Amino acid sequence: MTFWIVTGGLTLLAALLIGRSLLGTRAETEAAERPDIGIYRDQLKAVEKDLARDVVSAEEAERLRTEIKRRILDADRAGGTGTREAPRWLSRAVAALAGLGIILGAYGLYDLLGAPGYADQPLSKRHADAAAMRAARPSQEEFEAQMPSSPPQEIDEDYANLMRQLREAVKTNPDELRGWELLARNEGRLGNLVTAHAAQRRVIELKGSNADAEDYLTYAGLLIQAAGGAVSTEADWALNGVLALEPSNPVARYYAGLMHLQTGRPDQTFAFWEPLLRAGPADAPWIPIIRARIEGVATLAGIRYTPPPTPASPHPEFAPAGPSAADMDAAAEMAPEDRQAMIQGMVDQLGERLASEGGPPQDWARMISSLGVLGDRERAAAIWAEAQTRFTDPDHLSIVRDAARALGLTE
Repeated sequence: MTFWIVTGGLTLLAALLIGRSLLGTRAETEAAERPDIGIYRDQLKAVEKDLARDVVSAEEAERLRTEIKRRILDADRAGGTGTREAPRWLSRAVAALAGLGIILGAYGLYDLLGAPGYADQPLSKRHADAAAMRAARPSQEEFEAQMPSSPPQEIDEDYANLMRQLREAVKTNPDELRGWELLARNEGRLGNLVTAHAAQRRVIELKGSNADAEDYLTYAGLLIQAAGGAVSTEADWALNGVLALEPSNPVARYYAGLMHLQTGRPDQTFAFWEPLLRAGPADAPWIPIIRARIEGVATLAGIRYTPPPTPASPHPEFAPAGPSAADMDAAAEMAPEDRQAMIQGMVDQLGERLASEGGPPQDWARMISSLGVLGDRERAAAIWAEAQTRFTDPDHLSIVRDAARALGLTE
């Protein structure tokens, strides 16, 4: 209420000042605008004082008075522009309309650009609120409970038997690292993400201080997939593990930016995403998503920003298959679980095509980068190994190598 009283008083004061100016008489206006007349009047007073002190004679005083009065008349004639004072009723009408326009315009502009009904939010308070939001996020289990159930995948009977044996093996030998690694990888391929990330967590526990960035990134990817794209506290912990070992890891930095966006810190999101957008590579799967959202993120953060133009492909002879810019814009507006399903579906389709028909090196690079985003670095490493047998031309292989290097699969 105090805000409205103060702003209302200031707006009314501004309207009254303008109204007073409009309603002032022409004489008042001229008096304020004709300093030369005032100077001549002061000179007349000075002549009278000089005459009283016998500084000048009566004749000289009269001559000076006549000269000064002549100058006053000349100045008055020169200042006269031929304009007439407006009728009083018209001045009042204009003053009323101007005051009403100021009041309505001010409140209309505030309604459009301001936040009526909201208290002021200093930067420190917003940061504190974001920290509280981050701490109060739903747990991984709560995120997963909100996800729709997916039908089980149909798999070969031999593969199903191997999975049953693997599950029994880790129960029998809970400290056997290799068994948990195989279980995490294969449960992830089957879409059993909850079981997969639990197995990957066990891998990290068994490795202890020997766990590397890839272990943490795989765990984070599985958690985020299982939560439909939400970054839970557990996934946040895993991402911190990646960035502590590899601060420039692009996949971890993308997910870290996403986490900050979900917890009310678009400024931190911008700090993570803008360098990724500049660094590329242009065909990395996170680049179209960042490009579609970076301007909105900058606006939320109060940053003036124009994204760089989309770079042309260094190998225009290859036309990579994949989503269009419109597809990625649509993906940015999807619910997290729908967006994740879209990405997974595109990766599966591309993988099937590369396995059956092959494709240009840029498609292989896209496949590697996409698997990195999904947390399946082992499969990405297998794709990179196969690409090295497929492409003998160094220029073509370099396209795939760039994607593998971005995930730390090669030097």
